Amino acid sequence: MIKKDFLYKIKYLYKIAENCSLCPRYCNAKRFQAEKGLCGAKDKLRIASFNIHKGEEPCISGKNGSGTIFFSGCSLKCKFCQNYPISRFYNGKDYTVLELSDIMLGLQKRGAHNINLVTSTHFMPFIADALCIAKDKGLMIPVIYNSSGYETEELIEILDGIIDIYLPDIKYSNNRIALKYSGADNYVEVNRKALKKIYKQAGELQIDFNGIAIKGMLVRHLVLPEGLSGYQESFKFIAEELSENIPVSLMSQYFPAYKAFNDNVVNRKITAEEYIEAIDCLSNAGLYGYYQTDLINDLAM
Repeated sequence: MIKKDFLYKIKYLYKIAENCSLCPRYCNAKRFQAEKGLCGAKDKLRIASFNIHKGEEPCISGKNGSGTIFFSGCSLKCKFCQNYPISRFYNGKDYTVLELSDIMLGLQKRGAHNINLVTSTHFMPFIADALCIAKDKGLMIPVIYNSSGYETEELIEILDGIIDIYLPDIKYSNNRIALKYSGADNYVEVNRKALKKIYKQAGELQIDFNGIAIKGMLVRHLVLPEGLSGYQESFKFIAEELSENIPVSLMSQYFPAYKAFNDNVVNRKITAEEYIEAIDCLSNAGLYGYYQTDLINDLAM
């Protein structure tokens, strides 16, 4: 992307945030008049943490790690959020755009394979601005958009040329469940439209000769107790409406957090049997992906 186009997109992102419609909530918060959106964000860029992270998928973390930046706030209201002090209580510190660009360059200097923007939707005007500055100063590693998958098609279109790798969730296949556990009664259709838009834009995941992702998309799915996430329908959607060549990261690390303890369905970890059923379902759908084997190893013992 030429710089003129990049600057136009930055300006447009700031315009969208004036009466905020960056996410599918369309809350129209007057962000730059310090009115708080449903995500918790106002007129300041807020970051919870940043560091080299080696616990992502192998193609993301590689040998050196992923340069993760966790942003405060979130457009979803997940009852079981494992990062709830960040997402719900808005823990973090305010930073300027210039400081964020320096953070990105610092992570690259430390050897990060990529810049991993975690839950960044509501701060994209600031982030795009910081990326433009950082690229002028020598940022060369891929940029990852790591999100809940609850995105507008408009925002994904704007991010074309700004984002290299998309790492969206596909959380649910039933809006009633999505409403109960994440406060979004339209998650399924919004998520699927976003994933289609991402696939059309970014395509299948591309890996370099070192096994590190450089472009494309990888979808994440967190297995919930009692099959609550509806993975069978989600995998069918990926295989039939996206591509069988889209890798799926099947996550087993669910544990009850935040308000999940008060719910009789999600107040426990998943079992090894539940995770193996999800793996079988992924395979039967003709898909492949990344698995977390700790639960399976425990079962074998």
